Amino acid sequence: MMTIETKAYGKIPIDERQLIDFPSGLYGFESHTRYALLDAHQKPFYWLQSLDDVQVAFVLINPYVFRPDFVLEIPDEDYQEIGEPEEDDVLVFAVVTIPTDGSEITANLQGPVVINRSRRLGRQAISLDPRWQTKHAIVEEMARRE
Repeated sequence: MMTIETKAYGKIPIDERQLIDFPSGLYGFESHTRYALLDAHQKPFYWLQSLDDVQVAFVLINPYVFRPDFVLEIPDEDYQEIGEPEEDDVLVFAVVTIPTDGSEITANLQGPVVINRSRRLGRQAISLDPRWQTKHAIVEEMARRE
């Protein structure tokens, strides 16, 4: 166990298995390469906390929660960067945007975050599937499904 400083929860203990290296960083945050993946206090969300800067953190969601028809289709180079994981080792997330003005909470399915769980390597990829956009309304799409 180790302790990290987080933007949302202050200092918390984490298991080293929660540490993920992003060799290329995330889009717009290329210099931040070390992160911890945490369960957020509100399901079904996760928290991706930078270890390089406590102020840099992202809310994530598993895209299959609100879009069971989501298909991960990314360039081969992106799989190679995270060590060409077996299907069982692939974790997929979408970055969530929570506007301060009360407008819709959206998820970016065009730029999925893909993690090789066994090697603890991550990459933000660009989907090759034109159906996936940068702003999918989570609540609306979940309601449509039900």
